[in-house]
Amino acid sequence: MNRIPDLWRLLRPRQWVKNSFVLTGILFANAWRQPELVERVLLATTSFCLAASGVYIVNDLIDRPHDLNHPRKKQRPLAANKVSVTAAVAVLIILWLAAFTVGFMVSRAVVTILLIYVVVNIAYSLHLKHVVILDVFIIASGFMLRILAGTIGVAIAPSQWLLLCGLMMALFLGFAKRRAELYALTEDSPTHRRVLGHYQPVLLDNMIVVTATCVIITYSLYTMSPATIQAHHTESLIYTVPFVIYGIFRYIYSLHKKNEGGDPALQIFRDPHLLVAIVGWLMVTLWLIARAR
Repeated sequence: MNRIPDLWRLLRPRQWVKNSFVLTGILFANAWRQPELVERVLLATTSFCLAASGVYIVNDLIDRPHDLNHPRKKQRPLAANKVSVTAAVAVLIILWLAAFTVGFMVSRAVVTILLIYVVVNIAYSLHLKHVVILDVFIIASGFMLRILAGTIGVAIAPSQWLLLCGLMMALFLGFAKRRAELYALTEDSPTHRRVLGHYQPVLLDNMIVVTATCVIITYSLYTMSPATIQAHHTESLIYTVPFVIYGIFRYIYSLHKKNEGGDPALQIFRDPHLLVAIVGWLMVTLWLIARAR
């Protein structure tokens, strides 16, 4: 018990890819050429990785009895008794102390955002995850707080269109997660996650369509916004929209055809089409912005 590999799994490091949302501000503010600012953003990202791992431990501690009946979650270190509760709590304390220490090195704003993130997620684990619709908005708030940490937290003014697009993307991923859980657990789903008893496939499918549409529209409007054109000195960001559309459609395809999509951090690496779409979008975006300079 309490072996290093099991303790490492307890942190869920594969989920750290979600903290790439912290980097969006520096990307779209043309700030990657400023070493000091890049360092602060990377520190903010690190603080979120540490805080998020602590949140996962809290969730595992609370959900431990339920995870035992879950086909996949029963393999988690705490549910499988590979890590003791005492060790998990000790790791949790260390993670959060480190997270707030690193966050304080960036700014008080980052510390405040981290505190909100932790409090909201504790409330989610204790009760809010059982409140239909609100549960997905809580999941989405985590992504939005990451974006704010990488913008307001380091004194970068966030684009309103980008914030709206980020919100729609987060809601899309949240509803897709719930839809994937329905696929995975079928008739027994309400016994594993209470809130799933309030969701029907047609309801989630409609919400996925609405949020996916909003992602495409808001991102497209961002690329054509006069403020964006002025900031990046180019009207060519519109050419990155097809990557976004393809990525969204591919994610929906994987969700319904392969019964995947419940874990965005895993899905990115499972589907080479999705990975190519993301990397292609990033490379073309960087090239267009750098060329304009």
